[in-house]
Amino acid sequence: MAQLTLNLVQGAVIFNFTPEAAKQLQTEISTLMQSLKAIASRTPSSGSRPTPQKSMEYQYTGDVFLEIFCNPNIYPSPFAAKILLTLRDDRIRLTSEAELTQLIEDINVYLEQNT
Repeated sequence: MAQLTLNLVQGAVIFNFTPEAAKQLQTEISTLMQSLKAIASRTPSSGSRPTPQKSMEYQYTGDVFLEIFCNPNIYPSPFAAKILLTLRDDRIRLTSEAELTQLIEDINVYLEQNT
């Protein structure tokens, strides 16, 4: 099992992660990006309410428990989006925020090195 480095707004976290889990996370992020792009491209029309997009809720259980959450409805574009990240095991719990674009880059680097 290889180690994944996630760069946070301040600092970074490194933990064991599988390539299969990284590919699953990449798929979830792709779906989230489609939602964010749909929100960014809609034009406000008089009297119509935008259709809310589904939030991304990713969970991974391995050596640690990883949870990533993002509500696309609160960001004007994919480049402004942030994710909430929780990483825990039986001794420690870390909750932080990271930029979505940085998460995408970190996953891509991990997959290039481990597949």
